[in-house]
Amino acid sequence: MGMDIIIRSLGIVIVVVGIVYLLRPDVMKWLMEFFKHGKRIYLAGLLRLALAVIFLLGARECKHFWVIFAFGILFLIGGVLIFILGPQKIKRILDWYQKQSALLLRVIAVIALAIGAIIIYSA
Repeated sequence: MGMDIIIRSLGIVIVVVGIVYLLRPDVMKWLMEFFKHGKRIYLAGLLRLALAVIFLLGARECKHFWVIFAFGILFLIGGVLIFILGPQKIKRILDWYQKQSALLLRVIAVIALAIGAIIIYSA
């Protein structure tokens, strides 16, 4: 299986997650609550780092190398920031997001949908 197929599949997953968040913003709040407890936020950091590795290694096989490479860099920065900021600061950020309106959470969901679509197209 080529890396471009794996990256395209991850784009599809991101689109599906965006659709779920768009239809049910409370799911996004629940997920934030899940990651706020204990050291679970580090799971999100590890996931972002894993995505970074996949995107950076697979970018060469994709139609639009620089787009996939850029997302790999963004995932890398996001993953590293989680470890640098630590659970307490990340928890405060998540608390802020959880207090936002369903409209803002739906806007974030549309952004996730767009990112997933860009990844699918670029892979």
